[in-house]
Amino acid sequence: MRIEGYAVESILRVLRQQGLEIAARTYRAWKRPARIAARTITDALVEDKIRAFAWRASEVTGAIQMTPEGLYGRRKWVALLRRQEGLAGTSRGAVDRAMRSLGLEGVRRAKKLRTTIPDPDGKRAGDLLNRDFTAAAPNLVWVTDFTYVRTWSGFVYVAFVLDVFAQRIVGWHASTSKKVDLVMTPLRIALWQREREGNPISPGNLIHHSDAGSQYTAIRLTEHLALEGIAPSIGTVGDAYDNALMETVNGLFKAECIRTTVFHAGPYRTLADVEYATAGWVDWYNNRRLHGTLGMLTPIEFETLHYEALTREPEPAK
Repeated sequence: MRIEGYAVESILRVLRQQGLEIAARTYRAWKRPARIAARTITDALVEDKIRAFAWRASEVTGAIQMTPEGLYGRRKWVALLRRQEGLAGTSRGAVDRAMRSLGLEGVRRAKKLRTTIPDPDGKRAGDLLNRDFTAAAPNLVWVTDFTYVRTWSGFVYVAFVLDVFAQRIVGWHASTSKKVDLVMTPLRIALWQREREGNPISPGNLIHHSDAGSQYTAIRLTEHLALEGIAPSIGTVGDAYDNALMETVNGLFKAECIRTTVFHAGPYRTLADVEYATAGWVDWYNNRRLHGTLGMLTPIEFETLHYEALTREPEPAK
């Protein structure tokens, strides 16, 4: 009827007489649908994807809970989304808007309390790194340190060993004691892990760097390093940057694992609670967490690319 020249109002008047209440603006909205901005569509896709990554249903209880990715800030969200199909062009602004809409905010690290107590009578190795926390390949430089976690039953201490090349945690151990076994156990685990993967250390090529804590100047540890052919390196006393990379990892552990409920729901009661949460965090840190210093790759991805480049067969000449 509209095509035949009848006015919209006249048509609708007749339809109302037949019991069809239709407003004129309804027809005009159908005739000229509002244009949806491209940014609106992109923002919706980004928000849906972030929501899917940040929250998952628990396999045990079925309750919705935050995932480790929910701790990301804008920079890592952008990198993660650009890995997804159809979202390679994700902008920082779209991520900002989605994070505000979902109430997400990147986790922040708090100030670290002092746990290292140097032994004034202990003989210390020299500092072989001089704040240079880089390595050309795996198993050349390992850094180590430990931190503490408050539990209902007392303090629990967690020690880590980190391979500098890919910033991969190759060994860790939790204990209620600060004796030398706290730092020797993760070293043994790291050596076993590398052997198990088929990439054992080469005696004489690995540096083991730590701060000046009494555990790292102990005779037992020093002798064990000598037996394995590992060169000890200890930072200077009173130097805030003598083991900066490991301090950073300790800060991430406290901020992402201990101070959130992502890896452990509820308070930490015992050593077992800390071990359970730490195991989950280390697995995520090595296998899924994106690292800005690695070009937004995970430590495992970074190491894998290194070994693949070493074993790549030469292409035939054309």
